[in-house]
Amino acid sequence: MEAVYTHGHHESVLRSHRWRTAGNSAAYLLPHLKPHMKVLDVGSGPGTITADLASRVGHVTASEVSAEALGLARAEVSARGLGNVDFAVADVHALGFDDDTFCVTHAHQVLQHVGDPVRALREMRRATKPGGIVAARDSDYTAFAWHPRLPALDEWMRLYQQIARGNGGEPDAGRRLLSWARAAGFDDITATSSTWCFATPDDRAWWGGMWSERVLHSAMARQALATGAATEADLRRISEGWLAWAADGDGWLSILHGEILCRV
Repeated sequence: MEAVYTHGHHESVLRSHRWRTAGNSAAYLLPHLKPHMKVLDVGSGPGTITADLASRVGHVTASEVSAEALGLARAEVSARGLGNVDFAVADVHALGFDDDTFCVTHAHQVLQHVGDPVRALREMRRATKPGGIVAARDSDYTAFAWHPRLPALDEWMRLYQQIARGNGGEPDAGRRLLSWARAAGFDDITATSSTWCFATPDDRAWWGGMWSERVLHSAMARQALATGAATEADLRRISEGWLAWAADGDGWLSILHGEILCRV
């Protein structure tokens, strides 16, 4: 099944994605990077992680499924004045690179959105040199934890899971990365987890405000309305729930991610 990207590229989504750095989103990989390495960053998004990786290795290729999406990474790399990044439109199921091209093939928050994550990992392995690394990190929505337990956020979780699965994705990808890697033929796998935590007033205002907009205006909102999964009143109620959570001094949110380092 060909999957549809659940989030889309609304400004509220990109605001979230641009917050990501190699430090807060790829710390499990960083100790394994060397200055001589050639890296493929699959699903580079707005390019903040891509650019951080490029500051640590010899060369990075950023890939995305469309030229429009890839333009976001181009802009970030250009703004930072980096000269060791190139760009390619590519589907992770069929990357189009020669065998054994990259020292590291990396994907952050990608496998949860693809139609066949095992095939994707096989293709990432094919493009990686013997002795190299395939690295992936994905969130696990069911494992998200928050306080206070507002009914509107429970409703948000149910809706997100419904929309993501209807799009052919797997929102609980984090817990499945190890099994997908084993199914893809890897036998040298290090599986770990890490979290993002939002608990300060500023963090809550940023995260809650961002999701209050995404629920109303992103591709997810359009899909919810088009499929009948939610009404406009439902989306407004969820949006208000995110703002209520952000304003609560007791508000706390932890987002679990699964991670895999696979030796080729």
